Amino acid sequence: MTTVDDLKRRVAELLAAYPPESTPRQDFLDARFDAGLAWIHFPEGLGGLNAPRSLQSVVDKELAAAGAPDNDKRRIGIGLGMAAPTILAFGTPEQHQRFLRPLWTEREVWCQLFSEPGAGSDLAALGTRAVRDGDDWVVTGQKVWTSGAHKSQWAILVTRTDPDVPKHRGMTYFLCDMTAPGVEVRPLRQITGEAEFNEVFLSEVRIPDAHRLGAVGDGWKVAQTTLMNERVAIGGTEFPRDGGMVGVVAEVWRERPELRTSELHDRLLKLWVEGESLRLVSSRLRQQLAAGAPGPEGSAVKVAFSELNQAASGLEIELLGDEGLRYDDWTMRRPDGVNFLGREAGYRYLRAKGNSIEGGTSEVLRNIIAERVLGLPSEPRIDKDVAWKDLPR
Repeated sequence: MTTVDDLKRRVAELLAAYPPESTPRQDFLDARFDAGLAWIHFPEGLGGLNAPRSLQSVVDKELAAAGAPDNDKRRIGIGLGMAAPTILAFGTPEQHQRFLRPLWTEREVWCQLFSEPGAGSDLAALGTRAVRDGDDWVVTGQKVWTSGAHKSQWAILVTRTDPDVPKHRGMTYFLCDMTAPGVEVRPLRQITGEAEFNEVFLSEVRIPDAHRLGAVGDGWKVAQTTLMNERVAIGGTEFPRDGGMVGVVAEVWRERPELRTSELHDRLLKLWVEGESLRLVSSRLRQQLAAGAPGPEGSAVKVAFSELNQAASGLEIELLGDEGLRYDDWTMRRPDGVNFLGREAGYRYLRAKGNSIEGGTSEVLRNIIAERVLGLPSEPRIDKDVAWKDLPR
């Protein structure tokens, strides 16, 4: 059983062998992974020590205190929060060895090819086809709302491999090389002026069967693991007390007393309490993660996160008045990662509108909460036993 003292000793040994002040950043990340101090709850040899996930903070604090470099979670968030746990759960030993180390050490950036123009909230309706051809699969279709595809080397991809069975049973999950012939990435300019999202066209892209994740036809099961981790990654982000979007507004309140009114004060206090409640619930969710896989409770945290971000960013605009309506720069940008709190008030307000869509719409997540958390009867679904090819479009 790994203890706090064991971890501190391992960190001290890593720092002695690779002094942060003189070791190149990439070399230090490689050494940290090989020492099992990347994600300590992962197996030995895969960047971990089979240690309790709850002890990760011990490693992180010791390394931060020593000024050691860390990976950029904004840049590789999809890989860390979605691809890695899915590969670990369903991948082969060869896939573990091939993908997890370069993912954590930032050598390879990942994106998520799930949503389609006709299959967003209803992901199981997707139509991107994968047809077996010897040892390969030939994939053709279109994906949309793909964060960071323009910066990614790999993607987690869900396809339709059997149109003759109900939609949830004919899907297969792959790891797709974004540099392969036939992959085309086009920017989608958002209301913020940025093109953080993309649409991706797949034209007869060949994917080796060795890059299939899970069994043929089990894509929905594998995708559920990704989606549960995605909602925790978005809604369960760890913020300090008085942090996140509410913390941004509270800072404006403290620094600009001339903007205050009693009505805005009451609303800010209400949001601060909601933010603190969400912080504590998120902390409990991360503790549950330490004991096993994420459950549907992550959907509730993600809904609460979205609503709080939108309400707080709106309050900031009201607090600033005319000043809050200014926008610094509409120039087309292709950011390296997602930053919900970036730039100024106008940006934060507009970017928060996407929070209730990305990672599952709030409407769909409320259905999950109702059915899988509260145990309420599910809505009637007339397409449940109909072959995908026979569904109306």
